[in-house]
Amino acid sequence: MSAAQRIAQWHARARRSRAAYLACVCGVWLLPLAAWVARGYGAGAASAAAALGAAAVGWRAWRGARALDRQWLRRRLDALRADMDDSADLLFADDAALSGLQRLQRARLQRRIETAPASDLRLPWNWRSLAVGASLALALAAAAAWWPQPRPQAPGPAFSPAPPVAAAPGQPRLLAQALRIEPPAYTGLQARDEPALEGRAAEGARLRWRLRFQPQPAQAALVFHDGERLPLRREGEDWSAQRTLAKSTLYRIDASGAPPAQARRLYRLDVVPDRPPQLRVLQPERGLTLLAPGQKAWPLAFEASDDYGVAATARLRITLVQGSGEQISFRERSVDLRGSGGARAKRFVHRLDLAALGYAVGDDLIVQLSVSDNRAPQAQTALSPSLILRWPADAGSEATGIEGMVKTVLPAYFRSQRQIIIDAEALIAQKRKFDGETFVKKSDAIGVDQRLLRLRYGQFLGEEAEGEPKLPTSDSEDDHDHGRDGDGHAGHEPSAPAAAHDDHDHGAAAAKPAFGEEGAVLEEFGHTHDHAEAATLLDPQTRKLLKAALDQMWQSELHLRQGQPQRALPFAYKALGFIKQVQQASRIYLARVGPELPPIDESRRLSGDRAGLARREDALTAATAADPLPARLWRELDAPASQPVDYAALERWLGANNERVPDPLAFAAALSALHDRPDCGECRARLRGLLWPLLQRPAATVHARAAGDARDRRYLDGLPQEAR
Repeated sequence: MSAAQRIAQWHARARRSRAAYLACVCGVWLLPLAAWVARGYGAGAASAAAALGAAAVGWRAWRGARALDRQWLRRRLDALRADMDDSADLLFADDAALSGLQRLQRARLQRRIETAPASDLRLPWNWRSLAVGASLALALAAAAAWWPQPRPQAPGPAFSPAPPVAAAPGQPRLLAQALRIEPPAYTGLQARDEPALEGRAAEGARLRWRLRFQPQPAQAALVFHDGERLPLRREGEDWSAQRTLAKSTLYRIDASGAPPAQARRLYRLDVVPDRPPQLRVLQPERGLTLLAPGQKAWPLAFEASDDYGVAATARLRITLVQGSGEQISFRERSVDLRGSGGARAKRFVHRLDLAALGYAVGDDLIVQLSVSDNRAPQAQTALSPSLILRWPADAGSEATGIEGMVKTVLPAYFRSQRQIIIDAEALIAQKRKFDGETFVKKSDAIGVDQRLLRLRYGQFLGEEAEGEPKLPTSDSEDDHDHGRDGDGHAGHEPSAPAAAHDDHDHGAAAAKPAFGEEGAVLEEFGHTHDHAEAATLLDPQTRKLLKAALDQMWQSELHLRQGQPQRALPFAYKALGFIKQVQQASRIYLARVGPELPPIDESRRLSGDRAGLARREDALTAATAADPLPARLWRELDAPASQPVDYAALERWLGANNERVPDPLAFAAALSALHDRPDCGECRARLRGLLWPLLQRPAATVHARAAGDARDRRYLDGLPQEAR
């Protein structure tokens, strides 16, 4: 490498070192710069300031590196290397301008540079000053982050002119007014200015009043209807006050020396309460869910909404109930769910792993979601209804002698005539998917459900709807089974009453009864519980409709058991129509019982003793109301204004019955107006109108019989004369 190349390499390394040093010295001040700008103007301004600062640091580093020019390089070589003989400037001089001796000296210097070890021309770093600068920069950044930030002064509400009032010279009159309503931060609502001194505000809102009088009063205050007094503070030409609104209230402005019309004026502030969150279950659709075969997980979905905002997380409480009888154990755990959606409406979804929870045969799994809103300082919480996942019990079975086989059926509360129709229509739609035998079996299973439903409705008729007992036609013991084949299916179409009779379970007789014996015949072939007096809850028309429904169920069952669901549907629909008419029946009859009249005292017959009997001439007494005060005050307010009214009693009554009054502030305003002007007829009428909805409805009264016309009176007067 030539001498020129080595010198250029040393020069470039020195420049890079100088640029890095200056970047470190100046760059440490970017952190406090960004921190203080962010404190005063926000993150956006801080980012812009940091970018501009970084550009300035880069420019300073570039300028510092450029300052190490060729003159600096010559001086640096002469200072660091003694073998340069203070002639380093010859290395950069023009060859044409040099003399012979100077060229010889330059050649000697070049050989020395080429053969000598490399020289470090970099300027040393001042680590001490760098550490001091970095410490100061970090201290300023920490001060910007931790120094208490001054509370921003809220801009004052904008003034609006006050309604003019008549005032004498020298009386303080309200010229301008302003009310700023600052809702709580959790509501997300913006502060607003009200042109009047009343309005509606969220619960917990901060109210700021600014009033301007002319001339200035000695003192002023806001007086609320509950007796609280809020002094106004003078600030220059204005009077101001602040208060947190916790409940609806009325207030007036009390300024010393103010005109009466101004002092009597009432302003109303209504509170908009924060409603608790609303919670809705999306999945599952029912509160009680049976575990499906092969189900491994239980999906849950909830939707929560609130007027101001729902908390980001909700808590799902999971309770596992195991055991039976007295050996029941509970295991509880909680899971935090994170919602998705907007601030005011969120959706919470979770999928429970049943195996991980230890869910087994016979267990119940109960879940309940708890959601809170963003209310501060105390949030409101809503609970969802409890959702239950139940392991289904062992499928029940029924077998009768007439069927000859066990039928597995659903529990009774899962059967309905509408469900039977739905199952039959679904079976007809899927007929091509099954072979003939499978289709008949499925149709027969629906027929069994139809029979069970018919028996259940037949109980309302004393079960006489099972049909008349079929008397024997021969002495054969298997007379009851002559209409069925070996599989329990219909070989010939039996009559409906016969099939119904076979469904009853009267128990097996110990011995065959004697032929012709009356009690034995009734026990063997009759229904001792089929008595009309035992089913008296339905009126005759309803019983007729129910009997018609049972007849249609007979026909529906007949065709279903024969594998003909398409022929059973018309009868099933007719049965459903009759059942709907029965459900709409409004008359209910009870069992017939005799009247329980008091016994007659035979000793007083024909004696003329009327002791203890009420006289027809006794006058009816007026009924007294349970709470007579509102009615009494309502009547007193209708009297002339000169008659006094006990307003104090009304105030006490309002305090004790505040929940009965729809608008307590309206009463407070009316009472305040009457206190100021007792002779105000319009104010009395307004208070009387407010009392009217609170009056107790009078009881029904007995009206006197009309006296009639002259002909009626002559007839009534002639009756006693004719009796004599």
